[in-house]
Amino acid sequence: MPQPPFQPLSKRADTPAHAGIEAFSGVSLVELLCLRSALQPLDVAYTFLRDGEDESDFVTYQTLDLRSQAIAARLQARCRPGDRVLLLYQPGLEFISAFFGCLYAGMVAVPAYPPNLSRADRALPRLRAIASDARPAAVLSTRELVDDLARAADAGADLFPVSAANHRVHRRDHAVAWMATDAIAEADAHGWRDPLTGCSTLAFLQYTSGSTSTPKGVMVTHGNLLHNLAYAFHLGEGDRSRVSVSWLPVIHDMGLIEGVLQPAFSGRPAYLMSPNAFLQHPARWLNAISRYGATRSGGPNFAYDLCVRRIGPDQRRNLDLTTWRSAYCGAEPIRHETLRAFTNAFSSSGFSASAFRPCFGLAEATLLVTAGRWADSLSSRVPDPQEPAAAALDRHDDIAAPSRISCGTAACDARVLVVEPETGRPRDPGCVGEIWVAGPSVAQGYWNRSEDTAHTFRARTDRGEGPFLRTGDLGFVLDGNLYVTGRLKDVLIVRGSKHYPQDLEQTTESHPAIRPGCTAAFAIEAGLLGDRIAIVAEADVRQLNTPESAQAAIASIRRSVAELHGVLLDAVALVAPGAIPKTTSGKLQRFACRDAFLSDRLSILAVWRESTPGDERCA
Repeated sequence: MPQPPFQPLSKRADTPAHAGIEAFSGVSLVELLCLRSALQPLDVAYTFLRDGEDESDFVTYQTLDLRSQAIAARLQARCRPGDRVLLLYQPGLEFISAFFGCLYAGMVAVPAYPPNLSRADRALPRLRAIASDARPAAVLSTRELVDDLARAADAGADLFPVSAANHRVHRRDHAVAWMATDAIAEADAHGWRDPLTGCSTLAFLQYTSGSTSTPKGVMVTHGNLLHNLAYAFHLGEGDRSRVSVSWLPVIHDMGLIEGVLQPAFSGRPAYLMSPNAFLQHPARWLNAISRYGATRSGGPNFAYDLCVRRIGPDQRRNLDLTTWRSAYCGAEPIRHETLRAFTNAFSSSGFSASAFRPCFGLAEATLLVTAGRWADSLSSRVPDPQEPAAAALDRHDDIAAPSRISCGTAACDARVLVVEPETGRPRDPGCVGEIWVAGPSVAQGYWNRSEDTAHTFRARTDRGEGPFLRTGDLGFVLDGNLYVTGRLKDVLIVRGSKHYPQDLEQTTESHPAIRPGCTAAFAIEAGLLGDRIAIVAEADVRQLNTPESAQAAIASIRRSVAELHGVLLDAVALVAPGAIPKTTSGKLQRFACRDAFLSDRLSILAVWRESTPGDERCA
């Protein structure tokens, strides 16, 4: 049997309970959960917090092992090793046993959001695309959702043509079995047969968010997962006292790997809540960290912003965040302003700035690529455009602004390289280029997309080094630290100078009437001097309740962007909250927003266009 790509110390007969990275040398997550069940059978592995507050469900390692075996036995009776299995679950613990059940069966898990049948026109297209690409042999869910989908199918809102009588789905030349896992008895575990999974066995397909294109299924193996889990444990300075809290959606890489699989790897308890519970009341997240003494938790930049805005001084006084040692932040551009504001707001609650772990990662690398301490980022030397030394950067059209945050360094056989995307030539330190990644965590490619796989996962430098993963992200390396500056496809060029949309968006959001994290900057067309740029921003309608206030806000945004970036905008639109398209994980879909703006499909409150007469620029 092949060895795992990242090899911790050997497993021993006297391995202590609650052991972490140094005690596991298996080749699959099946072995990992079996080991936890043998060593800590009665330890509570996961607890679900209903409404983000009350403990409504929990599962021990022994029970999780039995449930996973029972689900696997049912799958093995109907499907073949390597078959894809679509997982459709509302937030809760049932997803976890279903995910491990797929792995125990030797099959490929395909996590996806269950469709919101009240908004089928928006929910079903992505799900149909995933199902069409993965061609699952089975769909796992709960009894309630299976029944709802069957009724919806009879009404015409089908994922596949479903027969409500037997919950079997007939799709072209093969049948898809629907299974309600909460109806499977633990006694069925006796029918399970170990599939003898190895590190090269495909574990799951992580479908990309589709922020710039249609979703693609990233092929992640057991070896990829074990390396990335060990890697994150190492970079997060993990220890045996860790407790985690997560509200992140489990169908995305960060929520699944950090929120669900990392606790199993370290053998320590995890407390989970639904994303909506956090979004409705952000205090629930920090209350759970305080109540359970969590050491590890995190989320995207916007989550920390939301806590600052929505958790008042009275609530902060009741929090104890002294145990929080690893506050990871990733999935979207990380801002010094956000981390400073959070530290200032919650330092009285015991939160330490040194807990922040800015990260860089992507699904194509399983999850984590680099991580570091925010305190290190503050002390790192970042090029200043005003310094004479920046002349070398100017010759390369680079943007290495002092506000960039270090995402740390690579370790454990991972490698990060910054290159010229067109030639593959490595860039000098401090020079911006495309970030390329190599190492045992890099996934195997895209499911059923050989050309995309060859282009993205098989890149080589001008000297033939490789293969590397093209991330599509821009950044630079300085003093060994990685700084991420933006997306390759998002770069805007005006008068020969490069601008990142994130910078223009941040400037726009400095206006008090603009909702943070809800602004999109994009090129509407190319002009003689470069891209013609438009900005669409969600506005607080309570502050912009007159035509005059909307005109003033637009004028202020245009002036700020011109003064700080030297960019004269061609259009500014203020739209209603929720109007800007985002992926299911909350990432901006700039290209979709551009299309909606150009086709007049946005709920516009006020708009200004350079081409319109002066008295018509604000509608």
